[in-house]
Amino acid sequence: MTHYYEEMDRLKESLLAMASHAESAVARSIRALIERDDPLAEKVITDDTLIDQLEIDIDDIAIHLLAKAPLATDLRMTTVAMKISQNLERVGDSAVTIARRAIELGTEPQLKPYVDIPRMATMSLEMLRDSITAFINREPARARAVVPRDRDVDNINRQLHRELASYMVERPTTITRCLKLMTISKSLERVADHATNIAEEVVYLYEAVDIRHASQKPNEGTRTTG
Repeated sequence: MTHYYEEMDRLKESLLAMASHAESAVARSIRALIERDDPLAEKVITDDTLIDQLEIDIDDIAIHLLAKAPLATDLRMTTVAMKISQNLERVGDSAVTIARRAIELGTEPQLKPYVDIPRMATMSLEMLRDSITAFINREPARARAVVPRDRDVDNINRQLHRELASYMVERPTTITRCLKLMTISKSLERVADHATNIAEEVVYLYEAVDIRHASQKPNEGTRTTG
C-alpha cells in the first residue's frame, strides 16, 4: 500500500509541474507578443512538448492507480487528476497559438496599444492559479469562486472582437492583424474556460458534487471542452 501512495504523490507532483509549465507558457507567449520577442515565442512553441509529455506521464500513472481498485476518494483523485491534465494540455495549446500569432504580428506595424489582451491574460492566469491552489490546499470554496469570474473574461473577449470588427470595416488594410488579435483573444478566453473546468473538477473532488451544468455561464448549458 505504501507504493500505492508513493504513486499517488507522484501523480500530484506531475500535475503541479504541468500546471506550472502551462501557466508559464501563457505568460511568456503574451510577453513575446507585447515585446515582439520572436525567440521567446519560438521557445513557447518548442517547450510545448514538455507539457504534452507530462500529460502522457500523468495518464500512465493514473491508469496504474486505477488498476489497483482504490477507495472512492482515491478513485476521484485519480480521475480528476486526468481531467485536470487534459485541461492543462489545452492551456499549453492556447499558449502555442498565441506564440505563433505573436511571431506573425511581429512582421507588421503594431495595430494599437495592447491593453485588453494583457488584462485578459492576467485574469485568466489568476483563475488558473486559484484553481490549482484550490486543488493543492483542498479548498472547494476557492474553486467555486473561480467559476463566475469566467464571465468577466468572456465580456472582454466580446468587447475586443467588436472593436476589432469595426477596425476591419473602417480600415481594410488591418484585417489580417485584426484576425490574428481575435485569435489571441479567443485563446485567452479558452484559458479561462479551462481554469473554470479545473475549478469544477476540484469541487467534485472535495465535495463529491458535480457543479458543471449548474454553473451560471451566459449562453452555456454545459462546460466548455474546446
